[in-house]
Amino acid sequence: MNAATCAQRGGILFRLMSLLLLAAIFFLLFLARDPLLRLAGNWWIVQDPIEHADVIVVLGDDNYGGERAARAAELFHAGWAPQVVASGRMMRTYAGVAELIQHDLQSDGVPTAAVVRFDQHADSTRTEAEALRGLAAQRHWRRILVVTSNYHTRRARYIFRKVFPSDVSIEVASAPDSEYNPDRWWHSRSGLKIFFTESVGYVFAMWELRKAERVTTSPAQMSMPVRWHAPNW
Repeated sequence: MNAATCAQRGGILFRLMSLLLLAAIFFLLFLARDPLLRLAGNWWIVQDPIEHADVIVVLGDDNYGGERAARAAELFHAGWAPQVVASGRMMRTYAGVAELIQHDLQSDGVPTAAVVRFDQHADSTRTEAEALRGLAAQRHWRRILVVTSNYHTRRARYIFRKVFPSDVSIEVASAPDSEYNPDRWWHSRSGLKIFFTESVGYVFAMWELRKAERVTTSPAQMSMPVRWHAPNW
């Protein structure tokens, strides 16, 4: 047997072993798919230790069941903050999401005087955070508890801590969402859509805020114009 034949057989054997190894890896991944997918689904969810805050902020675009508002009301009734901001984008010149969240909060027992309705025109979590930064500066809030859907907590915390000054404490509370089950998200269309939307959104947020540096509150921030509805106290 000449050297060329030996080299050819050696190459075939190497390719065969490589294919077998690759097949074994795919087989193991197939067996472990559910635990891995659950791990991926739960990675998006963060829950900071709850501490007393100046205000609870409900982020806009709550789901049909109003679960963000319900979670915020629960935290309010537990005494974690004296006020709740209902933040939401305007849908018409006369109505918006903030009005719906305000209604949900009041239905959940939060007094009208404790609700600050904040209408804004944000088209993303970042622009909503920037709008809320102005309101927080005007109201001199230094400890803020942000309530958002479970799948949105990691991205929201990352963005708010980048956007807000370093002397403002940002903590995030997770609200359950009936459209996203982190342990079975790949079994539903809504779960798949949310998972991949968050994946893209988080990468985009990291890119968009890659050069952002947290600074202390400046006079410019204190004078930022914001649109909000004062509670009746």
